[in-house]
Amino acid sequence: MLVWLKEAVELGIRLDSNQLEQFEIYRLEILKWNEFINLTAITNKNKFESRHFLDALTVRTAFPEEFLNSGLRVLDVGTGAGLPGVPLKIVFPSLNMTLLDATGKKTDFLKTVTCKLGLDDVEILTGRAENLAHDLALRGKFDLVISRAVAKLPVLAELTLAFATLGGFVAAYKGKEIETELRESCSAIRIMGGALKKVKIVKLQGEQRITSIVVLGKTQLTPEEYPRRPGMPLKRPL
Repeated sequence: MLVWLKEAVELGIRLDSNQLEQFEIYRLEILKWNEFINLTAITNKNKFESRHFLDALTVRTAFPEEFLNSGLRVLDVGTGAGLPGVPLKIVFPSLNMTLLDATGKKTDFLKTVTCKLGLDDVEILTGRAENLAHDLALRGKFDLVISRAVAKLPVLAELTLAFATLGGFVAAYKGKEIETELRESCSAIRIMGGALKKVKIVKLQGEQRITSIVVLGKTQLTPEEYPRRPGMPLKRPL
């Protein structure tokens, strides 16, 4: 058994033959499109599967399986090549998944690959989170908002929490060193109507890496003026 599959079992995830085929199709499509647009710097098969697929699935450690199988409305902000949203959709097909990225070429790829994978209930949006979070069809509508490798936590809080419904969650994929980001994000999380719920530390043996899943709860409505216009969250973090 491949290393990443063994570790997936340790995360509480078992994949059937159809899902394994979907993951392989997905990997090959990313590498194919990677010749024309920048989707990944990792091409080695083992590293690819560990750093992209397994890492995407580590969010399972932060939420019970019943929760992830309950038909949640999920938004992946800054999804890029569809990570972590597409792997999660493959493993938990009941998810109503929305993939958001600002780059049209990447969302073109996502439209092609999700069709090829036969994934239902997937919506793909092209645009900036700062703008789309003010769209009433999206604002406060998601049970779970996820984001990986997009920005530091103070910025990410502003880019994600407005999308979450009251009682919903944001799950941010971070690295080993998270303490500074947590301290610096207290104000942004509070202003955006959130609260820190938990931090799950996952050690990935295959790559000797540590992933931290930071879970924020949406406890209050986000003030109407947030998020600020594009670029401001990064330029002047709350």
